[in-house]
Amino acid sequence: MIRLAVRVRRAEAEVVLAELLELAPAGVEEGEPEPGIVEYAIYGAPGELPELPDLQAAAGAALVEVSTSEVADDWSERWRRFHRPIWIEAPDATVPALYVRPPWEDPLERAAPEPGAGVEEAAVEGARVEEIVIDPGQAFGTGAHATTRLCLELLLRLAAADPARGPLLDLGTGSGVLAIAAARLGFAPVTGFDHEAESVAATLANAEVNGVEVAAQRLDLRTQPLPPMDDALTGCVALANLLFPLLMELAGKLTDAPRQLVVSGLLREQVDEVVATFAERLELREQHRLYGGEWAAAWLTRE
Repeated sequence: MIRLAVRVRRAEAEVVLAELLELAPAGVEEGEPEPGIVEYAIYGAPGELPELPDLQAAAGAALVEVSTSEVADDWSERWRRFHRPIWIEAPDATVPALYVRPPWEDPLERAAPEPGAGVEEAAVEGARVEEIVIDPGQAFGTGAHATTRLCLELLLRLAAADPARGPLLDLGTGSGVLAIAAARLGFAPVTGFDHEAESVAATLANAEVNGVEVAAQRLDLRTQPLPPMDDALTGCVALANLLFPLLMELAGKLTDAPRQLVVSGLLREQVDEVVATFAERLELREQHRLYGGEWAAAWLTRE
């Protein structure tokens, strides 16, 4: 197993991360080896890692150093430490909070949350909580990345404001976190789409573990249209946790607007353009926006 480390300047790190996730959809390990420097590490067998020219192009002028090393015997434990439990608070009492964890972490009743995480307070107060177990496998993440967290927060807000629920599409489903959370919240039917076969398999497996019905299909939004769904699209909620180029392509491909749309995977400086594009092409207006660090997400609704 090889560890490929890319060090970049902190000021431009989030922009580089967005590019690296295109090359490494299974996720990256993040660290700060020295002040002002962020290191993103990718693990894989020889021949499976991104090529050096692609990494250099992704990092651009922010690049400090690229290095490789053989991984010590604890590499699997390091990978596990990258995937941590997350807690998403409910906006009101009409929807439950979400506790999302990988299978090797303690369930909620035995969890020892970090101060301020909200888990202890909710347990004491008897708040409703949906516990979701996600094994990332070779797919991207258990929900800990800011883009997924923001999407989950907006999904809870949307569910609280829209008791009708109904069908939901998860575009770029990854390990199925969003699709499974939506099914737990009462959306049905739920369908996830992803261009990676590993993501489709992970979504189906995780849905079974969590006792929910989620369909999953392979789909490359760059080259394939969404499958025909008759009038289903106009009555559905769509979640699109994608990077900026794919979201712009999606805005151009959709011929009908979903009833509700959540877009994530955006840097702060990109979200205005995406919101404006969906407003112009599909007459979707912004309902709510959230920020997490350098990332942003928005909930759009049909006029």
